[in-house]
Amino acid sequence: MTSWSAPTCTHDLDGTVVLPGSKSITNRALVLAALADGPSTVRGTLRSRDTDLMLGALDALGVEIRVDPADDTTVSLAPGPLRGADVDCGLAGTVMRFLPPVAALASGPVRFDGDPHARVRPQTTILDALRGLGVSIDGDRLPFTVDGVGRVPGGEVVIDASGSSQFVSGLLLSAARFDEGLVVRHVGPPVPSTPHIDMTVDMLATAGVAVDTSEADVWRVAPGPIRAVDWTVEPDLSNAAAFLAAAAVTGGVVRVPHWPAVTTQPGARIADVLAEMGCTVEHLDGTLSVRGPRVLHAVDLDLRDIGELTPTIAALCALADGISELSGIAHLRGHETDRLAALTTEITRLGGSCAETDDGLRITGTAGTTDSSLHGGTWESYADHRMATAGAIIGLVTPGVEVDDIETTSKTLPDFPGMWQRMLGRA
Repeated sequence: MTSWSAPTCTHDLDGTVVLPGSKSITNRALVLAALADGPSTVRGTLRSRDTDLMLGALDALGVEIRVDPADDTTVSLAPGPLRGADVDCGLAGTVMRFLPPVAALASGPVRFDGDPHARVRPQTTILDALRGLGVSIDGDRLPFTVDGVGRVPGGEVVIDASGSSQFVSGLLLSAARFDEGLVVRHVGPPVPSTPHIDMTVDMLATAGVAVDTSEADVWRVAPGPIRAVDWTVEPDLSNAAAFLAAAAVTGGVVRVPHWPAVTTQPGARIADVLAEMGCTVEHLDGTLSVRGPRVLHAVDLDLRDIGELTPTIAALCALADGISELSGIAHLRGHETDRLAALTTEITRLGGSCAETDDGLRITGTAGTTDSSLHGGTWESYADHRMATAGAIIGLVTPGVEVDDIETTSKTLPDFPGMWQRMLGRA
């Protein structure tokens, strides 16, 4: 692990950032291609740790995978009989939650394990759901083994998905391959990050699988084939958030080309958040541009649907003018790390004011106060890519910030430090 000196911005920032593909779309497309009725090609595939772990797992399960030697973002997949395998989940929630239902369709035991941090992430919801469908599983968290017998009877499951929308998406992606299809019924507090479920439903529809969502908190999938589709992956708009935030905190401008006019990616909501904080946001000819204000405004936001943006938004709030309230994100305590505790610790360590609430954070920004800036120091990443990028944002205007374990950003961005330097015109 490397301690990275976060660069400060000492000039008027004016940068353009071309982003790789969306992790969320990539890993859904790869799973659907693995279960399809014929070969598929995924273009614009994100090549990062999370997606490479997914590719490695599908390969181990028996899917034939070919990477274009001239362009490693073009990946062709040919489904084959699924077999027993060892699956390394790393710290990827999409791998540990999307693949157990796939493994249940394999002939043979599929053993799952991952990083130490992954072993404490909630997993029982999807494993118990599969047990309710007749699947034999040994273990409740990583490491665990799915004893695949080549088929899943299907039927109806009742789950509490308030811990993660990935539990619903993971079941839906394989549901059409179950003998009787599947009905997923959520009972409990509201499901967070529901736009990610909308993304799953939309991509299933593209693959010829209709999901009946006419009843609230219920998803019905009839049995049938998953059609082979050649997918084109959009840029990752959640990863865009940190770069656009750079414009917000420096008063500069950052542009992201190829920004889709219509998308199911919840990361697109960062544009609305930045506008509410005082930024000038423009979407013109496929490019999103953000220009930062003289002073960022504090905000009161319910982030239930866009919880993945919380570390970025919290970093912005720490540099804003006034008290910000971020709510609807209690589920972040079960993400790559306990993000609420981590953000509170790290912002406070650098001289800021951040406190946990029952379902979020209360952050007092330093702009406009007598102590008008944070100070340098170590920003721990907790092996969490979004914590690391949050430290980089604060470091742009706070000299002396050292981000621990910057390599963790490779989870979704293969060269974040290089991209950050190029944005600043230093590479």
